Amino acid sequence: MPLYAYDFHIHSCLSPCGDELMTPPNIVNMAYVKGLDIIAVTDHNSARNVRAAIKSAESIPITVVPGIEVTTAEEIHVVCLFPDADSAEMAGAKIEGSLPQIKNRPEFFGEQIIMDENETVKGAFPFLLPNACGISIDELPKIVESFGGVCFPAHIDRQSNSVLSVFGYLPDKPEFTALEVQEPEKFFKDEANEHYRLSYEILTSSDAHRLVEISEREHFIELEEPTFNELKRVLSRNRRELLNFYQ
Repeated sequence: MPLYAYDFHIHSCLSPCGDELMTPPNIVNMAYVKGLDIIAVTDHNSARNVRAAIKSAESIPITVVPGIEVTTAEEIHVVCLFPDADSAEMAGAKIEGSLPQIKNRPEFFGEQIIMDENETVKGAFPFLLPNACGISIDELPKIVESFGGVCFPAHIDRQSNSVLSVFGYLPDKPEFTALEVQEPEKFFKDEANEHYRLSYEILTSSDAHRLVEISEREHFIELEEPTFNELKRVLSRNRRELLNFYQ
């Protein structure tokens, strides 16, 4: 099966922590220059720049998967990926609607810029996006699935906003089948964490907020083709399938 270089966790200038140069076209072009085959744009609690990113890639041989990095009610980050811009935007509207109505203060937190594929500014999201939304980690997978998507806990090896830092363990419900680990060499150095690698599809993405942070051609995933449907199939394998796959 072919190997494709990926980065499934990239923030655009819609995220207040994202650099102003993280425009949809810049992200796509930088990912292409770095040799990536498939990427996801995953802003905090919103999908308002994913359509522009997809359109920016129409003339470039790279697949852009629309996504959202949701901050659950427990303040756990979860990467959510969707089949197309429409489904991502509908899911994003539901997530945005559950956010506390706390206005963003760009002078403190940064701008939340909505752009089109030509880098024309279409507006700014008014409420602070990284806040915890009103959707729990138990509820989120079903909501994502209702829009045809798939999700997995982000950067579980971090000391904040990760499922392990909040709970101290990975809950049985919901039953995730993939996990993002940002520093696998460090995380799996301790044999106590080896069971995660045996039981879950492990992904390593950049969580890029600046162009230079987008992954190089260093992380690969086996897919029959670089499409969302194939990605969802791989990320949705149950634990028994994964054990058989790695044996």
